Amino acid sequence: MYGARLLILGVGLGVLAGTFFSVWNPAKNFTADASRMDSESVEQPDTAAIAPTGGLRPGLHLSSEMSALKSQIETLVAEQSDLTPGVFVVDLDSSAYLDINGTMRFSAASTIKTPILIAFFQDIDAGKISLDETLTMKAEHVASGSGDMQYSEPGTQYSALETAIKMIAISDNTATNMLIERLGGAAALNRRFLSWGLTATQISNPLPDLEGTNTTSPRDLVQLMAMVEKGKLVSLRSRDRLLGIMESTVNDALLPQGLDAEATIAHKTGDIGSTIADAGLVDMPNGKRYLIAMLVQRPHNDPNAEELIRQVSGKVYQSLSAEAVSSQLP
Repeated sequence: MYGARLLILGVGLGVLAGTFFSVWNPAKNFTADASRMDSESVEQPDTAAIAPTGGLRPGLHLSSEMSALKSQIETLVAEQSDLTPGVFVVDLDSSAYLDINGTMRFSAASTIKTPILIAFFQDIDAGKISLDETLTMKAEHVASGSGDMQYSEPGTQYSALETAIKMIAISDNTATNMLIERLGGAAALNRRFLSWGLTATQISNPLPDLEGTNTTSPRDLVQLMAMVEKGKLVSLRSRDRLLGIMESTVNDALLPQGLDAEATIAHKTGDIGSTIADAGLVDMPNGKRYLIAMLVQRPHNDPNAEELIRQVSGKVYQSLSAEAVSSQLP
C-alpha cells in the first residue's frame, strides 16, 4: 500500500511538472511574444510621436533650441501680421532645433505628396509594387492645377516610377491621385501616417484640394524626413532614390532661394490660395545637414508669404554656416 501511494504521488508530480514546463517554455513564449509584437506593430498605430524628453522618435533626437536664431526669425514674422507661419528646423549634427508653431496643423497643399512618396517606396521595399509596374490613368484621377498628366487621355499608362517622379518633380496632382489609389486609398494611408507618429498629417480629399482639407504640420514634415534620413522607414537604396527624386523638384522659388549655389536640397513645395509651404533636407557644402519645414497661412495668394519663406531660409542657412565656421576655429 505504501509503495502504491508513492507510485501515485510520483506520477502526479510528473504530470504537474510536465504541465508546468509545457506552459513555461521560454523559446515557445518568446516566439509567441515576438509574433504578437510583430502583429501589433502592423495593426496598432504608434500615436506617441513625441518622446518624454521632447525628442521626436524614431528618427530624431532634439537637444537645445536655437534661441538666437529664433529671435531673429520672430522679428521677421512680427513684420508680417497678416501671416501665420509655422517653422521647424533641426541641425542633424548637433540636434539643436528651432520651433515656431511647429505642431500647428496647416493645410498641407502639395507637401502631402512627401508622405505619399515615402509610402510608395515602403511598398516597393515590401514587394507590393514594382518600379516598372504599369499604372493606368482613369477619368476620376484627373485633377486640375499642377502637372501635365491631366492633358492626357484617360486610359494612358505610366510606369509607377514615372508617376512618382511626376508627383514630386512637377507636383502633378493627377499622378498623386493615381498613387493614392494604388497604395490602398486615403484611409489606409492615414493609418500608415499615424503609425509613423505623424499626428497632424491626413488626407481628406483628392488633389488638388484647393479648400485645404488635407493637413500636416512643420514638425510632422521634419520628423518624417528625419526618419527617412536615418533609414527608419525605407531601405537605404529606396532612401537614396527617394531623396534624388526630391532633389529634382522644379519649383526652386522658396527654400532654395535662401541657400548658397553650392548647397543641395531635397524638398517638396506646396501652394494653394490660403497656404504656401516648403520642406526638405539641406546639404551644405561644408558637410553639415539640416532639416527645415515652413508652412505659412496667408490671405489669398499673398506674395509676402513666399518672401517670408525665402527670408527665413536665408537666416537659417547663414546661422548654421556661421556656426560651422566658428566650430572649426582653434
